[in-house]
Amino acid sequence: MHGGYHVIAIGGGGFTHGEDPELDLFCLKALPDRPRLGFIGAASQDDPVKIARFHTRFSDLAGSLSHLPMGAGSEQAAAWAATLDLIYVGGGNTARLVSHLRATGIADVLAEATAKGTVLAGVSAGAACWFDKVLTDSLGNGLRPMNGLGIVPGSCCPHYSTEPLRQTAFPEAIARGDLPEGYAIDDGAAIRLISTGEAEVFSARMNAGARRLPK
Repeated sequence: MHGGYHVIAIGGGGFTHGEDPELDLFCLKALPDRPRLGFIGAASQDDPVKIARFHTRFSDLAGSLSHLPMGAGSEQAAAWAATLDLIYVGGGNTARLVSHLRATGIADVLAEATAKGTVLAGVSAGAACWFDKVLTDSLGNGLRPMNGLGIVPGSCCPHYSTEPLRQTAFPEAIARGDLPEGYAIDDGAAIRLISTGEAEVFSARMNAGARRLPK
């Protein structure tokens, strides 16, 4: 895919976890005042707690807030996305999320939206889904590579600091050629990636960060 993109990938934390509020503000950094924000909760099957936290966290900061339900198709998603400055995808099951976005055609809608300037953000599954490849435990049988949406080149591994098995599995998968070079992102950290080449790392926790592997 690899058209234009502006993506923020968060390793873990933020409003859906009820922590690291600075990560939420980092997502808003490049947006207009009172931005129009949307939320996709398919990775957690539209968990009402996460949807409520989205509205609570941004109610005083956004010009509008909306949630795209799991039953939406590509036409509804396209009309929805066209009204937004940022689309935030929550965490949960990465395989379920990617499958849902592809099957509904929403993956193409999101790629077109960010190519036109909409920021795509997300945490955990919602961070990793944007890349060509993902290291995930959502397929069963431990940590395994799977295809992402292909909006951002390379691979991604969230929760790098808090799940020690990832610190071995991710570089080993890259060394074997099972994954392309990619980004390891700690809980409490985020990375902003733009297709023109900009990359910005933000940390809300001491010693948290994001790094490209191999170094």
